[in-house]
Amino acid sequence: MQKLLLLGDEAIAQAFIDAGGSAINSYPGTPSTQITEYVIKSKEAKEKGIIANWCANEKTALEASIGVAYAGKRAMTCMKHVGLNVCGDPFMNAAIIGTKGVLVVVADDPSMFSSQDEQDSRFYGHWAMIPMLEPSNQQEAYDMVFFGYELSEKLGTPVLYRIPTRLAHSRAGVQRRASLPQNPLTEPADASSFVLLPVNAKRLYRNLIDKQPLFTKSSEESGYNKYFDGENKKLGIITSGIAYNYLMENFKDGKCPYPVVKITQYPLPYNMLSKLYDECEEILVLEDGQPFIEEQIKGFLGKGKKVMGRLDETIRRDGEMNAEKIAAALHLAAAQTMSVPDVVTNRPPALCQGCPHVDSYTALNAVMAKYNKGKVFGDIGCYTLGFNMKAINTTVCMGASITMAKGAAEVGIFPSVAVIGDGTFGHSGMTGLLDCVNEKANVVVMILDNDITAMTGGQPSSAHCKIAQICIGLGVEPEHIREIVPLQKNHEEFVKVLEEEINYNGVSVIIPRRTCIVELKKHIGEKK
Repeated sequence: MQKLLLLGDEAIAQAFIDAGGSAINSYPGTPSTQITEYVIKSKEAKEKGIIANWCANEKTALEASIGVAYAGKRAMTCMKHVGLNVCGDPFMNAAIIGTKGVLVVVADDPSMFSSQDEQDSRFYGHWAMIPMLEPSNQQEAYDMVFFGYELSEKLGTPVLYRIPTRLAHSRAGVQRRASLPQNPLTEPADASSFVLLPVNAKRLYRNLIDKQPLFTKSSEESGYNKYFDGENKKLGIITSGIAYNYLMENFKDGKCPYPVVKITQYPLPYNMLSKLYDECEEILVLEDGQPFIEEQIKGFLGKGKKVMGRLDETIRRDGEMNAEKIAAALHLAAAQTMSVPDVVTNRPPALCQGCPHVDSYTALNAVMAKYNKGKVFGDIGCYTLGFNMKAINTTVCMGASITMAKGAAEVGIFPSVAVIGDGTFGHSGMTGLLDCVNEKANVVVMILDNDITAMTGGQPSSAHCKIAQICIGLGVEPEHIREIVPLQKNHEEFVKVLEEEINYNGVSVIIPRRTCIVELKKHIGEKK
């Protein structure tokens, strides 16, 4: 089979196509976005009739994939780490059901390059008591998709598949396998397992508990977890995923003098870890993310020997892992790296020249300057950069702008303004607006409609061109749904609209609508 130069994300996507995948349902979120984009753009996927959808949010995406699994087909749902919070309900219940043929691919973001926290998805998988895979390179990322589906169908469980930013967005050669056919359409072997009434749920939860020894046995025997012996037993190293590569970068010949356990499949391979613990004087844990392995081994190995890692900050607990941090922990001279030239200086990210949000924030700032105690509650999207224009006061999580504005208004903040994008409104803003209508909250909600989900690369927005109708359906009075084109020439009109709606005691929605300047340039280029 051919060898391709692929991002880690692309390797997962190509493997999904080659492994007989039938449907991928996702919500875009860096650093996971390129997986689903690759499948959407793939001619091969289209020829095979593979379904590839961007969904309203991660919850609806995973639920669609569970539906695919109900039909006996192989499904994948991709998201970034905070997206796993959004689909926590179906994720946990998919584990109890014993859903077969579903890979939940979660891209974690150590160092928060494009995220609001460093959440480690392995804790979710451990909590759900399901197997997890964590490849260390692009070839493993490809191969473990095949293995993940085999594992899921053999053991009767969904599988959490975790990658960090560096693996998602770096390239390497990947050897393809022969393609597999898609699974035939079948009925569930136990149809009652998809009906989580208490009488069924109790039985199924017990089944999940009883499967745990099988999950651990698979981790011990699969070959993806490996024990590498070393001559120097003063230190034993436990490493996982891409952190193994960072460790190896510190040894020119690729031979570490210390015994190493490389973990790419969970639950933890306890026999390997016990062997390492018994043979070595001290233990160092290297993992890209939070101290997931370190916390567990301290529990089952006891307190007899020193265990170092992120918990004791031998390696700082925050930030992504890298070769230099490992070199320092091993008291080695760090490998020579390229320095950043003085001419390159850091600068804060900014909204694009010509971005419609700039005109929206300019009008909003002009009005809010008249209210010393007023607040603007922001949301997740490229418009979060309005913070640099001193236009927003908060950004917490997807959809929180509307509900935070409601809560603040109810205890006396005036004016209380929410700013949210069209994509985020479709993701998780609609329910908050319904709360505002039900409680007759005194809020102004600005839904910035720029045609697309801009921050993650221009995916379609689920609410675009339907925002006004959605707001009417949620109960907002039509006369207080105002649409405007955010342009400098319309500044005075925009200010007037804002002032009128701020002075209305109730729920107002203002929809500034103008295409993202980057997307507009794409359209112009396509026409040429």
